[in-house]
Amino acid sequence: MSVADLFPAAQPSATTSADRITIRRPDDWHIHLRDGAMLKAVLPYTAAQFARGIIMPNLVPPVTTVAAARAYRERILAALPDGMDFTPLMTCYLRDDTDPDEIERGFAEKVWIAAKLYPAGATTNSHAGVTDLIGLAPVLERMERIGMPLLIHGEATDPEIDIFDREAAFMEGSLIPLLARHQGLKVTVEHATTAEILDVVRANRTRVAATITPHHLVINRTHIFQGGLRPHLYCLPVAKRERHRLALRAAATSGEACFFLGTDTAPHVRGAKEASCGCAGVFCGPSALQTYVQVFDEEGALDRFEAFASLNGARFHGIAPNAATVTLERRGSRVIEAVAVEDTAVVVFRGDETLPWAVV
Repeated sequence: MSVADLFPAAQPSATTSADRITIRRPDDWHIHLRDGAMLKAVLPYTAAQFARGIIMPNLVPPVTTVAAARAYRERILAALPDGMDFTPLMTCYLRDDTDPDEIERGFAEKVWIAAKLYPAGATTNSHAGVTDLIGLAPVLERMERIGMPLLIHGEATDPEIDIFDREAAFMEGSLIPLLARHQGLKVTVEHATTAEILDVVRANRTRVAATITPHHLVINRTHIFQGGLRPHLYCLPVAKRERHRLALRAAATSGEACFFLGTDTAPHVRGAKEASCGCAGVFCGPSALQTYVQVFDEEGALDRFEAFASLNGARFHGIAPNAATVTLERRGSRVIEAVAVEDTAVVVFRGDETLPWAVV
């Protein structure tokens, strides 16, 4: 399978010039690949756009040991189509009973690049996550000492808190105190959705960063209900008000090193989304780069796109940027509507739309 197989030839637009931008091949610092048939179906779309990616560990059962992480990495590499290259960067799923020695061993052996903190019950397959941040102190102190980054799904889980306020509640009640207790800990606030969390990241920029998704740059909370309920736009953290979307666009395109690309591409089959209790997750693997570059173009910031997509994340994690390049061109490209998975499919974010930029 080749990139051309995944992204059919784009048709030149009659209303725009064929501008091109070539950047170092980007990395995706937040990916859900799932496992089995789903992994095999969605992995090629990520590998076609990104050289490396941080793989989320919320499988069933979750990836909590070095052995489980090694085995999952091998399954990902086995699912990679011939002729495609992609490096999975594995993470550990933190629990209340996580062993600091296991954390250090996996990091020292370069099995894990980071550890992932899911507040228990916050999102998909997070029920086994952390219930007590104070009790997790020995693990966080060890990570602080060895320089291992902590990746945070930053939402409070109290059901009395409005779903649109859960990121803010986590920031005030958990994140800010955690940063004060562990002043040497490197932290990535994943899939940031509010202006306030961006300010916290900026205030701690020497050791705190945030990933920003393509969908949170494009939709606000109104889009989820526009013309009816749109389950394929429902994700966690849920999209917020328009002022937050504009703040995210300003941050992503600012050139600030503390913000970088993380798609949070999260596939669920159509039946799991279009259900009486639908799953949270937006599958943007096939349309991610086209969406990001469109936003940077609209904001007049194409000269800052490479930093956001290809440099800032690598610098934060202490690894070299990729040597290879990718080219995008300003011309109409039709996004596939869905990706087949066995006898069903996963609906693509912006699927069946013609986007103004194409991956060449």
